Amino acid sequence: MSETATQPNVLLVCTDQQPYDWVGMASDVPVRTPAVADLAERGRWFRDAVCPSPVCNPARSCIASGYEYDRSGVPNNEVDYPVEQGTLYRRLRDEAGYHVAGCGKFDLTAQYDLGMDGRPSDEWGFSDAIFNPAKNETVRRAREAGGEPQGPYTKYLAEEGLLSTHIEDYDRRTRGDPLDGGAFVSTEPTSIPDEAYYDSWIARNGRTLIERAPDDDPWFVQVNLQNPHVPFDVTERMHDLYRDPPVEFPEPRGDGGKVDPETGQEVRRNFAAMVEHLDERLESLVDAVRERGEVDETLIVFMSDHGEMLGDYGQWSKDSPYHSSVGVPLVMAGPGVADREPCDAPVTILDLHATILDYAGLDPGDIDSRSMRPLLADETDRLRDVVYSGLSTWRMVYDGRFKLVRGFDPDRRDGTEYEPRGIEPNEVSRLTARRDPILFDRENGEHENVADEHPDVVSELTERMEEIRDFESYGTY
Repeated sequence: MSETATQPNVLLVCTDQQPYDWVGMASDVPVRTPAVADLAERGRWFRDAVCPSPVCNPARSCIASGYEYDRSGVPNNEVDYPVEQGTLYRRLRDEAGYHVAGCGKFDLTAQYDLGMDGRPSDEWGFSDAIFNPAKNETVRRAREAGGEPQGPYTKYLAEEGLLSTHIEDYDRRTRGDPLDGGAFVSTEPTSIPDEAYYDSWIARNGRTLIERAPDDDPWFVQVNLQNPHVPFDVTERMHDLYRDPPVEFPEPRGDGGKVDPETGQEVRRNFAAMVEHLDERLESLVDAVRERGEVDETLIVFMSDHGEMLGDYGQWSKDSPYHSSVGVPLVMAGPGVADREPCDAPVTILDLHATILDYAGLDPGDIDSRSMRPLLADETDRLRDVVYSGLSTWRMVYDGRFKLVRGFDPDRRDGTEYEPRGIEPNEVSRLTARRDPILFDRENGEHENVADEHPDVVSELTERMEEIRDFESYGTY
């Protein structure tokens, strides 16, 4: 345990592309996540959590910086995090005396030039680290290098004689249209064994980081897992989890787009198997904390960076303001977290930045993130009136019932990025202002724009949106 009882250890486990309702506690989706449920049972499940931006690098950069999307400095996956503005990790290490460790996919750099040991630059703030590129990126790099390992995971696969097998599997399942035989609908199992599967390897690294954390300082360990990110590859064992016997999943919200219902069920079975596998990894990591005798002294956070549409409203991937894309699971347990019923108030994972600094005894400072400690300690039922998200041309503000979206094209239906990356800020704001407002009443789903029926709500939420983004330079809505 730490020298100061008021400084708990922190274990943050982050998945990649897991929607808010793909946890076992949600009644509509028959996926098994007993470790997440156990965490919720002794802590708090936030059923209406959103991400500040539904794509990897911006979402994670918002948490690292404590700023909303427009202020984080990372508009898309092609931009490196401006490390000179500081990080959550560096403040924990340099100001609060934490041993700060991390492994997996951090996405604070678009370059992934981290060498074969996965150690980032010291200015990021890590005392110990084993980073690796995203699952698609790590294969691409090894392929372009003629099958030679280009990072710690591909080095491990090469040592096990599995690298060429992994590259060939990805080449096969990611060829062509992602919704016509490609990445989103390829559900055949990989021949990679369970122990060599990417998340199994990352979780073992996470256990190693927990085990070698010092006994005389507080520690922070963040484990960024890879799934359930596309492609939806699973091992042979995982492939059978929801097929023997076959489990039926809810159909997509809306029309489902171009994927037929039978294929959609197969995709969901793979997706559920990936989520269950992630839950097993969470259990393993919590066990590592328990083996240190420090579960009661450790704040444990389970979350995802953004969701996955899975055909809802005809869309796949993320990038959009629908809740399947911006909504994420968030569960917290540990010291200072009251055992309470699930929270239905809107929250944002952006607030993890200030929350963790607050637990560490630091003043978060003048940032957008707010500490959730009053909410966790049962001192209030609601932390924010509204929460935000955004990407490229669109911005969203949500009050727990009504969701206002400006600048979004709801007819986007492929599996690709929402707008061209690198779009100029002036053009972003012009498109945001030009497109009609969309207002969803989430009590009735997200398939009907009710903006004309609630002009007062549109006006009020527009004012709230303008609090975090100034549109005056580019004309009115």
